[in-house]
Amino acid sequence: MSGNRLTSVTNAVRLIKSFTSTRTTWGVSELSRELGISKSSVHRILATLTDEGMLEQDPESGRYRLGLAMYDLVAAVPSQRDLHEAVLLPMTELRNRTGETVQVGVLDGLQVVYIERLDSPNTLRLFTDVGRRNEVHCTGTGKALLANLPPDRRDRILGELDLTKRTAYTITSPRRFRQELDKVRAQGYAENRHESEVGVVSIAAPIRDTGGVTIAAISVAGPAERMDPMRGQMAQAVQRAAGLVSHRLGYRGGGES
Repeated sequence: MSGNRLTSVTNAVRLIKSFTSTRTTWGVSELSRELGISKSSVHRILATLTDEGMLEQDPESGRYRLGLAMYDLVAAVPSQRDLHEAVLLPMTELRNRTGETVQVGVLDGLQVVYIERLDSPNTLRLFTDVGRRNEVHCTGTGKALLANLPPDRRDRILGELDLTKRTAYTITSPRRFRQELDKVRAQGYAENRHESEVGVVSIAAPIRDTGGVTIAAISVAGPAERMDPMRGQMAQAVQRAAGLVSHRLGYRGGGES
C-alpha cells in the first residue's frame, strides 16, 4: 500500500464499493467479515457516512443502504452521463437489428462492469444485471477494452491478470491471450465463444471518446445457436454501433487507443 494512502479513507471506499446491484444492504457484522475490519471500525465508518448522507440506515432492520448523496455524486459525473446519453439510440438499434442482448461495459481494475443493458426480445434470453461484474479475459467486452488500451497500461493489467479457467474454452495461456488481444486490435472487434459460459457467444467493439481514448465497449450476446450463423453480420453491426456511439461522443478518427 502506498505511503500516501489513508487507511481510514481506503476502508471507507472499500465499504461503499461493497454495495452492488445484487447486494444492496449490509449489516455491521456482515461488513466486518466481508472487509476484514473490526466491528467497531465498521460502525464508525458507517456512522460517519450516514451523517454525510452517503448511506442510510433502515430504522427497523438496522441494515444500511446507499443514501441520496451517493446518487447526487453519480449524476455529477459528466463522462458517465455523456456515455449514457450517447449509447441509448445505438444500443436500441443494435438490439433491434440483431434480436439479441446488448450491453455496454467499462473497465474497473481487472474486471468489466456492465453499466447499460437492453435485453433480447427473444424467448431465450440472457440476464445480466446492470452493475454486474465479470472477468476481462473471458468476455468479449473485456477483450475489446484490453486490446485497445495504451500498451503500458495493457501490460500492467496483463501482469496482474489471473487467467482463471471458467470453461474448457477459456484462454489460460498468457502468450495465447496476448496473441488474442493482437488479433482483436487488428480486426476491430472481440469474440467470446463459450469462454465464460458454454453455449453463450458475444461480440464486442471499443467505444472511443473525443480524444480517441477507449472508454467503454459495446457487445451483443446470445445463445450460440442463434449467434453462430450470423457471426459476420453481428460483428459488422457491433462495430457500426460502437462507431456511432464514439461519433456521438466527439470521436472523429485518429488519436490514442
